[in-house]
Amino acid sequence: MLRVRYRPAWAAATMSTQRLRNEDYHDYSSTDVSPDESPSEGLNNFSSSGSYQRFGESNSTTWFQTLIHLLKSNIGTGLLGLPLAVKNAGILMGPLSLLVMGIVAVHCMGILVKCAHHFCHRLNKSFVDYGDTVMYGLESSPSSWLRNHAHWGRHIVDFFLIVTQLGFCCVYFVFLAENFKQVIEAANATTNDCHSNETVILTPTMDSRLYMLTFLPFLVLLVFIRNLRVLSVFSLLANVSMLVSLVMIYQFIVQRIPDPSRLPLVASWKTYPLFFGTAIFAFEGIGMVLPLENKMKDPRKFPLILYVGMAIITALYISLGSLGYLQFGANIQGSITLNLPNCWLYQSVKLLYSFGIFFTYALQFYVPAEIIVPFFVSRVPEHCELVVDLFVRTMLVCLTSSLQQMSGPLLVLPQHLIQCPELPTGHHCPGATEKEGT
Repeated sequence: MLRVRYRPAWAAATMSTQRLRNEDYHDYSSTDVSPDESPSEGLNNFSSSGSYQRFGESNSTTWFQTLIHLLKSNIGTGLLGLPLAVKNAGILMGPLSLLVMGIVAVHCMGILVKCAHHFCHRLNKSFVDYGDTVMYGLESSPSSWLRNHAHWGRHIVDFFLIVTQLGFCCVYFVFLAENFKQVIEAANATTNDCHSNETVILTPTMDSRLYMLTFLPFLVLLVFIRNLRVLSVFSLLANVSMLVSLVMIYQFIVQRIPDPSRLPLVASWKTYPLFFGTAIFAFEGIGMVLPLENKMKDPRKFPLILYVGMAIITALYISLGSLGYLQFGANIQGSITLNLPNCWLYQSVKLLYSFGIFFTYALQFYVPAEIIVPFFVSRVPEHCELVVDLFVRTMLVCLTSSLQQMSGPLLVLPQHLIQCPELPTGHHCPGATEKEGT
């Protein structure tokens, strides 16, 4: 049987999508809506309970597994920086802005899912991703120019999804390396007394880049898992470890909160962009919405899961950001873990959170892999597909690591960019090594 080696771009994309639907990448949807139905009618019909179903899924995720993935994809490194973000917005403006951003985010996620459902029904397709949704939306536009250039919408969305998600993976490399480096360097001065006011003396160890190389082979093995159902087990472990670390952070910051009257209700407008950037980074799970929905056994439950999950996430963002700023005030640092006492109880917070971030890497990596891997797999003989799949995944992980290796201290030690105020006794400026007698 001859194999066609040259085919149009749209055919290659279709075949690669169909190929990924086999086994671990298998998705099906019903097509109850007529192709002649108008977009507005199609979107309104999704409120009915039987308007959208998926059949034949043996590896699909349950509603609980989907909720676990949704929580995990939005609770990452950005959460720990929200107290500093609230400082840059003000104790009143910060929480209000986070609430508005949460409402806007979940509203846009809901519209995105409805549009994806609509085009699955209207065009008799089993699956649409972000790029497909944008392309079909532009093709339905009344503007002839947008219809003629609809394919560019797909390419642009795919490009930014790849950049965004791989960017999160780069940050995870830094977070893992820096946290383990800080715990090891402060190990000699770490005690069991969490009320001690002794100055932290760091013992220099190997460079952060070497810590990144240490994590590299383990992350490569982790991204070889291509099934979201299997990844849900790791997401659950990550959520448990992060929950324990967050409980420990909360129990510290709610004790003896200083008088908040000295904190500004609204910060200077010059620092508000810093708040906005940190807050947007915290909402890092938006790219996982359609992949999670497409893997559900019963996607009709996804809107409820989306609203419940995002309500929990937004409440967590607002509470941690506000309480962290109330507790530490102007002394709050880039990550709230840097303000915790130097005892083993709170050093374990860094390790537990790093454990959760380690498994989150595979979840954030899933989106760019779904876009990039099919491009290469569809161009090789069938018996080489698995080898090429694993090779491309390995190269992408190495890319996220090498980008940090080449970026220099600017990205490896981002805390150095933060101006350190005078800290209370027992705290230290991040990245600074104190010497005896100083």
